[in-house]
Amino acid sequence: MSTRFFAGQAAVVAAMTASMIAVSLLVGPGVFHEHMMMAGTDDPRTAAQHAEQAFLSSAWITLAAGLALGVLAALVVSLFSAGRLRRSLDDLTTAARRIARGRYDIRLTDPRAGRELAALVASVNELAETISATEATRRRMLTDLAHELRTPLASLDAVLEGLEDGVLVADEPTLAALRTQSSRIGRLVSDVRDVSAAEEGRLTLRRASLSPVEILGQARAAALPGFERAGVRLVARASDELPFVDADPDRIAQVLANLLSNALRHTPAGGRVEISARLDAAGVRFAVADDGAGIEPDALAHVFERFYRADTARDRGHGGSGVGLTISRAIVRAHGGELTASSAGPGTGATFTLTLPAAS
Repeated sequence: MSTRFFAGQAAVVAAMTASMIAVSLLVGPGVFHEHMMMAGTDDPRTAAQHAEQAFLSSAWITLAAGLALGVLAALVVSLFSAGRLRRSLDDLTTAARRIARGRYDIRLTDPRAGRELAALVASVNELAETISATEATRRRMLTDLAHELRTPLASLDAVLEGLEDGVLVADEPTLAALRTQSSRIGRLVSDVRDVSAAEEGRLTLRRASLSPVEILGQARAAALPGFERAGVRLVARASDELPFVDADPDRIAQVLANLLSNALRHTPAGGRVEISARLDAAGVRFAVADDGAGIEPDALAHVFERFYRADTARDRGHGGSGVGLTISRAIVRAHGGELTASSAGPGTGATFTLTLPAAS
């Protein structure tokens, strides 16, 4: 935009200069000649006076014509530039109002009025897309949260009605069923609280220098009983001489436990899950790879969204709340690292990669 304004002002100056030169060439000689003819005398003083009048007359005519054309050019350029700018700003204002009223489908086109306005239009479009995606996630979150609460509450109501009607007695199995459903609600509330704290940057980290080999060993030892019961093989593999990482041991253990639990849920009996660590340019890279169900390409971009499930029915059957991966990524980012997911498609397995900076 600054370039356009500079070009406009340059055009005004050029028009004024050109007009003054043109008037000087066209009008000046004639006026000068007329005054010289009017002198008609050999008196040097009279001739000098007429020559001075000729010079002043031609100069004023030239200056007046140049200024008039310059002002006209400035008005034309200003009106043209202001009109384009006003139309672009009106479009931006209208779009902002529609977004504020919940119309997130609005998209603007590049007004071609400069890089600044183009960047502003792109930012407004990006804002609308982000709010639209957030709103869709919020609606899905509320729907899933209602479903998650409905199931344990329905179970609690059924048990309580059975106790009231005398169909059930308050024995250990009945109390265990009540505790199970109560624990499920408590776990959901805890997960929602944790994911909110993680995404808002309110996590408390107690960092220490940790050995990647020990991290792998502890994660495998904690998850191994569940893998053995499910008939899934769990393998740990680490490169030699890995540098230590500066991390919170409990939080990193939580992340790896989430990733291993997720891999186990999606790997059938007889399958294999590998947890590994190696060094790369970004730091120490931990990977949890399985040969299970894999992830659809469309779902891959959403696996870290809260309450998102690629396979809703199966995950609910396993009691997941749908926020484990969201919490895990927030924890990793709080450490200055990154958590990503990759999969070649259904039936090809999935790999979750956790990268942590090496300790200085």
